[in-house]
Amino acid sequence: MERIQNLIQKITYLSCIGGMFFAIPLMFITTFDAMGRSFFSKPLPGAVELCEYMLCVIVLLGAGYTQQIKGHVGVDFVTSRLSPQRRRIIQLITNVLSMIVISILTYQGFTQALEEKTVSDMLRIPQKPFRFLVFVAGLLLLAEFSVEFLRLLRKREEG
Repeated sequence: MERIQNLIQKITYLSCIGGMFFAIPLMFITTFDAMGRSFFSKPLPGAVELCEYMLCVIVLLGAGYTQQIKGHVGVDFVTSRLSPQRRRIIQLITNVLSMIVISILTYQGFTQALEEKTVSDMLRIPQKPFRFLVFVAGLLLLAEFSVEFLRLLRKREEG
């Protein structure tokens, strides 16, 4: 079981790194677009579309890794006052609810991707790959939530 968890975490980490490769071109495009607007009154054609797609890639491929490192926003001013056992129960419930929501998102991403035929307005970039990216990112995030769920269950059996 631990080998599977390590594999999931490595895949999630590598997908995050893959998404981060889009950060540098995103910065350059944004900079050139802003400079073109300011100095020459001529924006970079298609810059907004490209930036939107690159941001999608960065955010979606980073979501699973953010879960892995516990980087998502959490409000614990109530649960921090509870006993460790009750806190773990709330974490399990929250984890299950999150897995349900992510499962729906993943399923919808897949079905929407199968039906997608549109392209972007200016650059005519097909939207289908980005819809499939929602599906892939959802699977990675779901896998990370599953790893966390199993960790919480194991902790319960130990404690």
